[in-house]
Amino acid sequence: MTGESSAPVVLSVRGLRKRYGDLEAVKDVSFDIREGETYGLLGPNGAGKSTTISIVCGLLRRDAGDVTVDGKAIDTGAVAAKAGIGVVPQDLAIYPDLSARENLTFFGRLYGLGGARLKRRVDTCLELVGLADRANERTDHFSGGMQRRLNIAIGMLHEPRLLLLDEPTVGVDPQSRNAILESIAALGREGMAVLYTTHYMEEAERLCDRVGIIDAGEIRAEGTRRELVALVGQRDEVRLTATGDLGAAAKAVGAIDGVGGAVVRDGVIELVVDDARGMLPRLLDAVDRAGATVRGVDVVQPDLEAVFLHLTGRALRDAS
Repeated sequence: MTGESSAPVVLSVRGLRKRYGDLEAVKDVSFDIREGETYGLLGPNGAGKSTTISIVCGLLRRDAGDVTVDGKAIDTGAVAAKAGIGVVPQDLAIYPDLSARENLTFFGRLYGLGGARLKRRVDTCLELVGLADRANERTDHFSGGMQRRLNIAIGMLHEPRLLLLDEPTVGVDPQSRNAILESIAALGREGMAVLYTTHYMEEAERLCDRVGIIDAGEIRAEGTRRELVALVGQRDEVRLTATGDLGAAAKAVGAIDGVGGAVVRDGVIELVVDDARGMLPRLLDAVDRAGATVRGVDVVQPDLEAVFLHLTGRALRDAS
């Protein structure tokens, strides 16, 4: 996140509800996104992510609750307030017989842009999503991943305060997915507030400053990755492959505050710690002082998959 915790709130969602007949698709959902923050809604297919996105951007009428962007109320008829929102839907919204530049120019004019500003924004967005060198090619010649990157460029063309991305990597190959994620990561650095829905745990961990875990229409928990992992009481596991007096080294690292235990197995010191990244320099120094030499370090950190399993009783990959 580029902004501090005191950055202004761009999106505020309070008490959101939506029902389809007997199915309550969204149940009392509330969250905020601040300037420069990427907030992930992580959950399986059918969890309520796309319904929430549709309500937030004013495409779908809510049954209850409030949504504001930059302090302006959002509903299906709030045309002026929607100007502060950019939307990147799951389905592609581009014209295949136009080039990337022509697509962006067309949508820019719909946004009310023109002249030098439009040209500047088209160039900037093409550069940001890595399509500057393909700007004048027809988009029906693009790969699926390139088309999705163009979709992102269209959504951010008018410099919205809030960008909504609804599972933008679905159905693309790993190389294209990586390019898309790199493009999205740059948005937060530009100060944009981003709402990102996904059922891919690794995407949420890589991109999002904070994550809301949503299942069956409810946000079960939200926070930073480490705050969420703390819910399940898991700690980082560290394996130090070393030579020398491993017994003394294990005793030395075991005495450090925040280390839960240290044992030696087959030339490896195994320990659990509160924060491996923060404590690693102290661990290595203690091993060295105890007369051992570290040859390799392996850190295993608990992930959001474990959190989802803890909160819902099932694995995210099984729920999707």
